[in-house]
Amino acid sequence: MRYRLSVVAPSAVEVVRYAGGWLFDRVMAGWDVTVLVADHSDVRPLQILGATVLDLEGSLASPRDPMPHTVAVSADLYESDERVRWGVLDIFERDVSEFALLGEVCPTELNCRIGSMQHRLSSAARTFKAQALAAAAVPVDSVADVEVFRSRLLSVPRPPATDLIPA
Repeated sequence: MRYRLSVVAPSAVEVVRYAGGWLFDRVMAGWDVTVLVADHSDVRPLQILGATVLDLEGSLASPRDPMPHTVAVSADLYESDERVRWGVLDIFERDVSEFALLGEVCPTELNCRIGSMQHRLSSAARTFKAQALAAAAVPVDSVADVEVFRSRLLSVPRPPATDLIPA
């Protein structure tokens, strides 16, 4: 059984911008990476990173698969979609996954529950992230060496060595 990462976000562009390198590095490490997006009109940027892309609405309506080892959620979607919000709060209650929040802001009710973490991108991740951003028509001069998240490592089961480190 491979480790699983599920990302929930409004669009491919948001995922690539905030976590594209991290996703690519997880795929290259052998993880199954699935991204659930509300706007799935252009998923090519996520495919460049090696992620499987699913429709958010269809996924929320279907029966649940086993809990992924890591869940990442867009802060904007957390605040705007009650189903996503309740899903995140359920993850925190069950205390069974690594959790990451994507975006610039942290919802007030999560602020004391998660800390700042970072992922140092491999050189391949920087290259693939740049290509994914170009495919999404996002102008970029260079890709940063580090992606920063708000994250919480919860209790087992989790990967033996996480690539998110405290910032």
